[in-house]
Amino acid sequence: MRSKLFVPASRPELYAKALAGAADAISFDLEDAVEEGAKPAARVQLSRLFEQGRSVMNGKLIVVRVNALATGHFAADLQAVVSTALDVLNLPMVEDAETVRQAVAQLEQLERQRGMSARIGILANIESPRGLRLAAEIATAHRRMMGLQIGFGDLFSPLGIAGGEPSATQAVRVAVRMAAGEAGIAAYDGAYVDIKDPGGFTRDARAAHQLGFAGKSCIHPTQIALANEVFRPSQADIEHALRVVQAARESLARGVGAFVVDGRLVDGPFITRAEHLVALARRLGLLTPAQENP
Repeated sequence: MRSKLFVPASRPELYAKALAGAADAISFDLEDAVEEGAKPAARVQLSRLFEQGRSVMNGKLIVVRVNALATGHFAADLQAVVSTALDVLNLPMVEDAETVRQAVAQLEQLERQRGMSARIGILANIESPRGLRLAAEIATAHRRMMGLQIGFGDLFSPLGIAGGEPSATQAVRVAVRMAAGEAGIAAYDGAYVDIKDPGGFTRDARAAHQLGFAGKSCIHPTQIALANEVFRPSQADIEHALRVVQAARESLARGVGAFVVDGRLVDGPFITRAEHLVALARRLGLLTPAQENP
């Protein structure tokens, strides 16, 4: 999920174009992008799309950002979107682990009623001071958790922190990445709101990538290619990772746990990172036939 494009669920005319685009994931939004009075109609429109099944999703990872559990919309949102077409339920304003568990309980009940065997994952938004403080508890709240995502606007604006303020932005990213790391799940960066500043988006995405984030939200189609490029492993990184994986096989077979590759000391954590990078490159189709079959 290098790139995740937000699409207002109230704009069905955008559905097909978004699904035909280059984003790894499409996040249909029933929350902030939909005005209060338009939410019932948006649910109906999104439900009609999902009734068509996976065949119309063009291989995309399908995410829905529902309204918060504490609102009067959450149960109706679930009724509209829980289906085999949905991969990930995005929970906004998560402030504790119990919120995740309550949401999952309702989700599981619907899945059982609808005879679904595939499990829908949970992506939790960290966008309040309390949510940030309890991010590790949220990340480890349930086995369905697949990632944490930052909501910079909701987090910073009430506190008077300027959007994009570097020290605050990086501090939040480190905290969220560590919390996600404790749970062994991914961290995803929040949106960059100035759609006319592609250079700023790229710099922002690179700052997140340097901290181990797996991808970034996109609020406009022009940001998709930028995100895909930043979070795409380079050929040099792929080749190094392949050498690490091969050297690990040879060295571990001899009982050697630490060794040198390309002048760098390598041991357990670096081997795991290399294995993950190779797996990502394989999913993205970046390995050559010679690399696939050395």
